[in-house]
Amino acid sequence: MESSSCTKPNNKSSFQLQQPPPSSPPRPSPLKKIILVAAVAAGIQFGWALQLSLLTPYVQLLGIPHKWASLIWLCGPISGMLVQPIVGYHSDRCTSRFGRRRPFIAAGATLVATAVVLIGFAADLGHLFGDSMANDMKPRAIVVFVIGFWILDVANNMLQGPCRALLADLSGNNQKKTRTANAFFSFFMAIGNVLGFAAGSYTHLHNIFPFTTTKACDVYCANLKSCFFFSILLLLTITSIALSYVREKPWSPEPRNAGNQSGELEDEEEAAEATPVPFFGEIFAALKDLKRPMWILLLVTCLNWIAWFPFLLFDTDWMGREVYGGDSQGNNLVLKLYNNGVRAGALGLMLNSVVLGFTSLGVELLARGVGGVKRLWGIVNFLLAFCLAMTVLVTKLAKSSRQFATVDGVIVPLPPPAGVKAGALSLFAALGIPLAVTYSIPFALASIFSSSSGAGQGLSLGVLNLAIVIPQILVSLGSGPLDAIFGGGNLPAFVLGAFAAAASGIFALTMLPSPPPDVPAAKSVTAGFH
Repeated sequence: MESSSCTKPNNKSSFQLQQPPPSSPPRPSPLKKIILVAAVAAGIQFGWALQLSLLTPYVQLLGIPHKWASLIWLCGPISGMLVQPIVGYHSDRCTSRFGRRRPFIAAGATLVATAVVLIGFAADLGHLFGDSMANDMKPRAIVVFVIGFWILDVANNMLQGPCRALLADLSGNNQKKTRTANAFFSFFMAIGNVLGFAAGSYTHLHNIFPFTTTKACDVYCANLKSCFFFSILLLLTITSIALSYVREKPWSPEPRNAGNQSGELEDEEEAAEATPVPFFGEIFAALKDLKRPMWILLLVTCLNWIAWFPFLLFDTDWMGREVYGGDSQGNNLVLKLYNNGVRAGALGLMLNSVVLGFTSLGVELLARGVGGVKRLWGIVNFLLAFCLAMTVLVTKLAKSSRQFATVDGVIVPLPPPAGVKAGALSLFAALGIPLAVTYSIPFALASIFSSSSGAGQGLSLGVLNLAIVIPQILVSLGSGPLDAIFGGGNLPAFVLGAFAAAASGIFALTMLPSPPPDVPAAKSVTAGFH
């Protein structure tokens, strides 16, 4: 019996999907369709960049205590750990007439828009529900903000997994096209970063939307609202165009009883199908069924992200604190110096995004030049380790060359010399190269390994995401105590990241198998498109 449900159970392993008949081999879709779907990443990353550049001061504006703020930022990895595998699992089995991935992408984009409105109007809604303007802490606004923030992280995870799975579906079993699709996804992430950081640094966007400035929302808050309006417009426009142009054919499992003359066996199979396996039971079964290439891929990815997260979380703080010598908790002069360093770090992130974008377009060429994707991943992990280790040298140079001045009887440090600033910004830019590979190659390999083993793309990419979010949780919870043990600052976490990057590079070069050769299209498990 045909169903339009997205949760139809079967008695296969969690990683296995019913194979379509060999008479209907999927062909890779045209590149323009792949580019359109990949472009959704620009809308997703625009919102992420706004979070990184604007939300921390907004949190302080609402009066959220610092000890609570760290818990709020944990919702990203926690939601990613739960949402992406769940969404991937159900998108692999979705029999909706709109396709397997498109319903989840549309729902995710709608939830992002809803969440952004809640975040942007949190102060206004809090005031409407009774928050006093005289109090620094605005509890009702904080509740609205936290709800919106969690919805935003859930929605972003709901978008990214099906988008990457749809790219894998569109690529068929063509490995080159799979790598190209993920490289374009990485490129559009860079575009979203540049747009987000540029919008966040422009302080007059609220003039376009005068109604955003209210009694409860000052100029900074109004600017945040205006940025989020542009974020919604970009995401919904790109998503609508992509989903209208790229159409999936409805997917359904191959009938398991075709040609079966035994009524007794048919009844047994129907009874087995009627007994659904709990989702988390299937997730654990899926992990047990993983082939060795996927386990090694998870190990390399996990180490890779243990290396990345300390820098991604604390890069601008490192610029403000260690390089510029400022202090976010100091007097006004030291705080100003810290903020100048943070703004210099934002410039570094912009440079990083530009290099990320250009490198993403050349990943395929670079892989051919060094002898394969796994060798490229290993090499850039050593580059990542080198850059993270160089933060120690830049910090030592900044301290040794630091000069001081007396202002109103208070001794304050002066900004670092131009050479030190240039060295720090060079590290930001150079890190765009390994970041481009990190954003593309692991996801392409997961798609290739899952296709060769008959696994569902959605769940495979969801499981890969576990190797990303678990390190993020560990780094978020452990970096503070680690820094305290070694006297404070960001360097201990960066050095740990350098060792993790080196280990990731070694394992990528020595243990990670090369992708298998392209398999015949008749063996593919992807759905068709038109």
